[in-house]
Amino acid sequence: MRVYRISAITLKVDKMESSCQFYSKIPGFRIVYGGAPSDAFSTFEVGEGERKAYLNLELAERAGRKTVKLDNNKHHHHYTVVDQQQSLDHDENLEKAMKTTTGTEREKERGGKQGSRSDFGRIILHTENVDDLYEHMRKDEFLSNHAIFETEPVDAPWGERFFHIREPNGYQLSFAQPLRR
Repeated sequence: MRVYRISAITLKVDKMESSCQFYSKIPGFRIVYGGAPSDAFSTFEVGEGERKAYLNLELAERAGRKTVKLDNNKHHHHYTVVDQQQSLDHDENLEKAMKTTTGTEREKERGGKQGSRSDFGRIILHTENVDDLYEHMRKDEFLSNHAIFETEPVDAPWGERFFHIREPNGYQLSFAQPLRR
């Protein structure tokens, strides 16, 4: 008995619509559940066959949104409605600023970090051609305006060629291509 692969990863996102639009633009990501602005949960399928995995996007709890928390034990289900009271002013101002600047300008303004989630780590995604993917993402207007490109493709001593970006919610994505030795 052993664990043999990761099936899915779930990321908390601030805005479902723009997050789904972002991931839909990356070649190989296919929306299989949700994807509408009003959805609180959406799923992308990546890969095929036994190599298939899922990226779930879950809407983060926001100000004024009522959420239902489930305390689930074997015999009882307890539901608690939580009403969060936070100001959205900061988020709305940040969104306005991001709409009027390019990814490169945002990198400079934030010292190269886009709402960095430094406590998260990164998601590593394999691709057939990392250089072509990098060029595609740089040339795509939506992707280039909503991601921060932290590195260009580079060869690593462990046998991969990769580049890193920060996606709109601050998560670091690494796109890698195994190198033939």
